[in-house]
Formats: sequence, structure tokens, C-alpha cells
Amino acid sequence: MRHQKAGRKLNRTASHRKAMFANMAASLILHEQIVTTLPKAKEIRPIVEKLVTLGKRGDLHARRQAISQIRDVTVVAKLFDAIATRYATRNGGYLRIMKAGFRQGDNAAMAVIEFVERDVDAKGAADKARVAAEAEAEAA
Repeated sequence: MRHQKAGRKLNRTASHRKAMFANMAASLILHEQIVTTLPKAKEIRPIVEKLVTLGKRGDLHARRQAISQIRDVTVVAKLFDAIATRYATRNGGYLRIMKAGFRQGDNAAMAVIEFVERDVDAKGAADKARVAAEAEAEAA
């Protein structure tokens, strides 16, 4: 019996799920919008919303808790500096999930998960900065 066993297994081991959710949370905070399958989007939403609440708390213990979950200090810095201040007056409901049709290959239900008042320029900004840095390194 599976009493009191909440959450989807997503056909993965527990360690794989934990690593996948850490990576998805970091990507969502960094880009402020990601496209994934609908079940994964529904599972990542409470994780990221709890991280935003930690960011709103803002103390050192909360920052260390976020780092232990995301494992990327630069993403945690963005969470605490930019995102937490943006949602300082909002009581929950930081993310939205929009259905985005079905994937071509296996007909899986797709979804876009994004922050409610997201920074539109954040999507792809890290990638553009990385490409510019690589081009500058090649030129030098």
C-alpha cells in the first residue's frame, strides 16, 4: 500500500529525481521560464515556490538551505537578490503552468512553467553572455 507517499515517481530512482529537480529548479530560476512535460512541471512547482519563500526570508540559514537544494551559488544569489525582492509583497503563487500541446516524438503532454511577473530578458541572457565570453576568448 502506498499510503502517505505523495509525489510522482516519473519512472526514475529517488536519487535521479532529486538531481533532476535540482537541475530543473536552477534552470527555472536562471531563465525564469522553461518548457518541460506537464507532470514534471506540476512536480517542480512546489519545490521552486518553497525556494522563493526561503529567498524572501533572506537570512544566512535560508541561503544555505537553498544552496544545499540547488547546488549552484550563482543561481541562489539571483534567487535571493532579484527574485525574492520582486515577490516581497506576494503571498505565494509565484509560478504559472501553461499547457503547450503534445511533443512530436512520443505525444507527451508539454507545459511551459514560468514566474508570474518574470523578466522577459532573463530567458537566454546567460546563454548569450556565455557565447559572447567564448567569442571574446577566441579573439584574444
